[in-house]
This record gives sequence, C-alpha cells and structure tokens, in this order.
Amino acid sequence: MSYLAELSQVFEESRNSDNAQKMADYMQNKFAFYGIPSPLRRDLQKPFLQKENLPLLENLEKIILKLWEEKHRECQYFAIDLLKKYLKPIEASFVNLYEKMIIQKSWWDTVDLIASTLVADLFQKYPELIKEKADVWIQSDNIWLQRTALLFQLKYKDKTDFDLLQHYIQQTAHSEEFFIQKAIGWALRQYSKQNPHAVKNLLEHQKLSKLSRREASKYIHF
Repeated sequence: MSYLAELSQVFEESRNSDNAQKMADYMQNKFAFYGIPSPLRRDLQKPFLQKENLPLLENLEKIILKLWEEKHRECQYFAIDLLKKYLKPIEASFVNLYEKMIIQKSWWDTVDLIASTLVADLFQKYPELIKEKADVWIQSDNIWLQRTALLFQLKYKDKTDFDLLQHYIQQTAHSEEFFIQKAIGWALRQYSKQNPHAVKNLLEHQKLSKLSRREASKYIHF
C-alpha cells in the first residue's frame, strides 16, 4: 500500500462524524473533515513523519499536491507537517509550491501556518525571494498572498525587517478586508514585543483600521 493510501486508511479508521460536522461548522463549512481532533491526528501521523518512513525529496512535491487535492482538511494539515520535515534540504524553487498551497483551498488555518513556518524559513534561507515573491504578493488582488507577505516575519523577532513590514502595511492599510486588517495588527503586535517604540511611532503616523490598531496596540502604552 502506498504512503498516502496508508495515511488515508489510518485517518478513515479514526473518522468521527459528530466531530467532523463541528469542525466543518467552525470553518464555515468550507471544508470536509474526518473529525479527528488535532492531538489525536498528530499521534496518528507520527509514524508517517519518522525519518525512516519519509518519502524521497524528489517525490515530495507530487505528494504534497495530492494531499492538497484531498477532500478532507486533515490531509492539508498533514501536508504542512510533512513539509516541516524538509526545511533544511528544500530549495528556493519550492516557493512556487507554497504559492499554490496559499491560493488553493485558502483559509486562515493553512495560510497562517504556511506563512509563519514554511515561507518564513524559505525567505530566511533565500532572501532574494522576498523581492521576487513577497513584493509581488503584497500588490496582488489575492488577500491570502497579501496576508502571507504581512505575516511571514511573524516569528523573526529581532531579525524582523521593520522597514519592509512598514512598506507592506502602507500598501494594504486601506484594505477593508478583515483578514488583511487582522494580519496588519497581528504583525505589529508581535514586533512590539521587540521594539514597542517603533510600533508606537508607526501607530501615531500611519492611518490604520480600528481592528488593526486595536490588535497592534495590545502591548503598547500610550
């Protein structure tokens, strides 16, 4: 039995219809679920993520795309966890796969993980991709690509390029889209833990939505 067929069988055997409906409802019925709670799913998938069982790197993209086509949302969660096992060997070209994952089956639950973990790591390894990709994403009409550009530095802490973040915020501050306003506030709130003065200064001079401002100022004392 193939790697993905075995995974599907394991997930299928743990299907919970009641949980599945609750999880689908929480995600506004955008996706179907097996109904497997995250702690149990992580336990079930552990054998598939052990080093000796991992697919060859040359087969990884094909496997990820198949997982992304799967009906059940747990398969997309597994795809992201699988990619985390390849952060060191993955090359710059994988940014195109990440982009497909962002714009297909888009919702905050996968996009935020891709942005803050997968894209974040790749852009640190290959900073030239920021100009090539993130600069394009922030100007696109796809809110999930924009959100990724705003959030990929979320865990960079003192390595955050705040000038870049400010530039991206300036380009999206006018947006009336909830997920963009939230991302702006979230990114600023995280960086305020490192440099509250810089964030306070931005809030005093940059016009932002009430939501962005409220999120950003959580740790700021005016």
